Amino acid sequence: MKTARPDLFHPRIVFAGCPALPDGDGDDAGLVGALRRRGLHARWLSWDDPAALEADLVILRAAWDYTERLDEFLAWTRRVPRLLNSPDVVAWNTDKRYLADLAGAGVPTVPSLFIAPGQRFELPEGVLARGGEIVVKPAVGAGSSGALRFSERAPARAHAAMLQADGHTVLVQPFDPRVEEGETALVFLGGAASHAFTKGPILPPPGGAPVFDESGTYAQERLSPAEPDFELWDLGHAALSTAAAHLGIAVTELLYARVDVIGGPEAPVLLELELVEPSLGWRQLDEASRQRQQRVFALGVESALERFGLGPLSHRRP
Repeated sequence: MKTARPDLFHPRIVFAGCPALPDGDGDDAGLVGALRRRGLHARWLSWDDPAALEADLVILRAAWDYTERLDEFLAWTRRVPRLLNSPDVVAWNTDKRYLADLAGAGVPTVPSLFIAPGQRFELPEGVLARGGEIVVKPAVGAGSSGALRFSERAPARAHAAMLQADGHTVLVQPFDPRVEEGETALVFLGGAASHAFTKGPILPPPGGAPVFDESGTYAQERLSPAEPDFELWDLGHAALSTAAAHLGIAVTELLYARVDVIGGPEAPVLLELELVEPSLGWRQLDEASRQRQQRVFALGVESALERFGLGPLSHRRP
């Protein structure tokens, strides 16, 4: 383990949670230790704690209430001296209209229809034919909040109208039955493939709603380890590189990313790209793998500090 030298600069690092989970949900346990073994000191705070603004670097991890306070949250990301992932990345990725950017660039994506507040709810003919279903949810949302499945047009329209009345742009997608087999969550650290896990289905059939954890910040889900086929990783890399190109950054500038895909090697499609505060599924790894990959995470933080001019020799003390 590296020891702290008093003559070197030691940046103040904060992992940002939210008021309901100021210390995260436990999945990131070990990250503080992983950074400490690199001679870096970090602590957890809720993102809206004034002390977070005094940090040299804030790393978003469990800020899962941001959708309820979006304007406040986005303004806060601009006030933080240094943020990972960056404010521009966060602003783009908080709104699921990013899916249209990725689809337009050729990334295989679940078809998405966006309906702005005040815009009439119209579905293409045949969407609900032959027993089909759709998913209706807010374009800005986390943890499956506000997401429901529908097999009939009238209740889907009513739910969309309720979301629109609250000021939300509505996202409508065909329900892909492959979701029932689980989503594959591909985790990337510094733009490189790290590990993967499977997320069991969250949305119940029409008429039901997701069950949330006791904090109320995210829907309960069943997770398990995964060893995805190369084709799924290829899709993950394509989604990540396309996003980085769209944002005008190097993919290595993304400290963390999670790419959620469905389907097998024949025709996988992107469901979501998570760059704001995704759960990284550390608990799905065995202890040795978890320690190894959390070290990679810590090295990514080190690299970012150097990029920000916050390396150990950048502010050498007498």
